[in-house]
Amino acid sequence: MTNHYIDLKNSDVILIMGSNAAENHPIAFKWIMRAKDAGARVIHVDPRYTRTSARCDYHVPIRSGTDIAFLGGMINYIIEGNKFFRDYVVNYTNASFLVNPDFSFKDGLFSGYDAKKRTYNKDTWTFQKDENGVPLKDPTLKHPQCVFQLLKRHYSRYTLDKVSSITGVSKENLLKVYEEYSATGA
Repeated sequence: MTNHYIDLKNSDVILIMGSNAAENHPIAFKWIMRAKDAGARVIHVDPRYTRTSARCDYHVPIRSGTDIAFLGGMINYIIEGNKFFRDYVVNYTNASFLVNPDFSFKDGLFSGYDAKKRTYNKDTWTFQKDENGVPLKDPTLKHPQCVFQLLKRHYSRYTLDKVSSITGVSKENLLKVYEEYSATGA
């Protein structure tokens, strides 16, 4: 988190994952409760039901160690549903940058993996650049080698069925969290 704790009071939706913030971060949690009092929705995703769970709008139990799959499903849901702030993504992130055409991801490994050394050669993990060394961009986010399209392909495998089977969270609960959280993308 790069902003001050007090800024939490301005939130519309707060997602707490893997933390018992009510007990472990009481000062920050005070501002979360102020946001809730002002109408924010507070969601707790955690294997344990804790004091934080009791203070949130709802608790979503998840299998330990599966939070990456949960978030991967959320990323896929947001991208597929076009539920992100497009102007911000195009103008203030590297989503429009074109990646080296030799970069790839296959069978769980990125390009440049050396199985014997169990390390990566990251030479293909670069941006395409013009003659002045400035990264080439596609502001439409449609070029197959732009960061956005690579991200989209990478997370497309995190379907509701797959995420539900990994995390133990029902598809209904996944959709509830994903929809509520992504509503802030407008």
